[in-house]
Amino acid sequence: MAPSGLLVTGASFAAFRGMHWGLQLLPTPRSAAQDRWKWRNICVSLVHSLLTGPGALLGLLLYPQMAADPIHGHPPWALVLVAISVVSCLSTAILSSHYVGFSMVSLLLELNSVCLNLRKLLLLSRQAPSLAFSVASWSTLATLALFRLVPLGWLSLWLIRQHHQVPPALVVLGGTGLVTVGTLSVIQGVRILVSDVLRSQPHSPIPGHKETRNTRTCCDGEPVLRDDPTLSLKD
Repeated sequence: MAPSGLLVTGASFAAFRGMHWGLQLLPTPRSAAQDRWKWRNICVSLVHSLLTGPGALLGLLLYPQMAADPIHGHPPWALVLVAISVVSCLSTAILSSHYVGFSMVSLLLELNSVCLNLRKLLLLSRQAPSLAFSVASWSTLATLALFRLVPLGWLSLWLIRQHHQVPPALVVLGGTGLVTVGTLSVIQGVRILVSDVLRSQPHSPIPGHKETRNTRTCCDGEPVLRDDPTLSLKD
């Protein structure tokens, strides 16, 4: 299975690279004209997430034995899906044909990546704030908790309980990856919660301060002068 897995890995890399090149031929929204490379990169990442995230969820629903036995229990096609999504921590599944169930559970994180990429595209398109952006933000937070933190917690617990079945090098590799991704996920979730939810809520008026016609209060509570086209002649 290793040669076929490596072949699929190479083919998927070429396909996504070709997609990135093909997007150069398509027009970029004016709002993202200064970040064309970033726009194309996020679009490719969105397609990747749409393929791997739902594919992993469907595979685990159809073949729950992959979660029951993350080391050996997997149908042959599951290795292909992992090959499409190969990264350093998933390459073990490609080379050894083991730990495919473990990799499939980790691919559930891509469901959250779908929402993250949609949110980034809306930001580049200057669609914040808007209803679509609010839906994307709340969906990002919900899927982050359900499809990112929960699978990471399950994988960490499984690795702790079954560490005697896993070579020490893979325990270190997997543990380091889980801790790193988990920490970054929590930080990212807090940032999105603060920037998209908490700061977007209306602030209560400051006691003793009245907003006049020529002033307004910005998000940090400081009064900001508005531009007045007329010139005051008062001393």
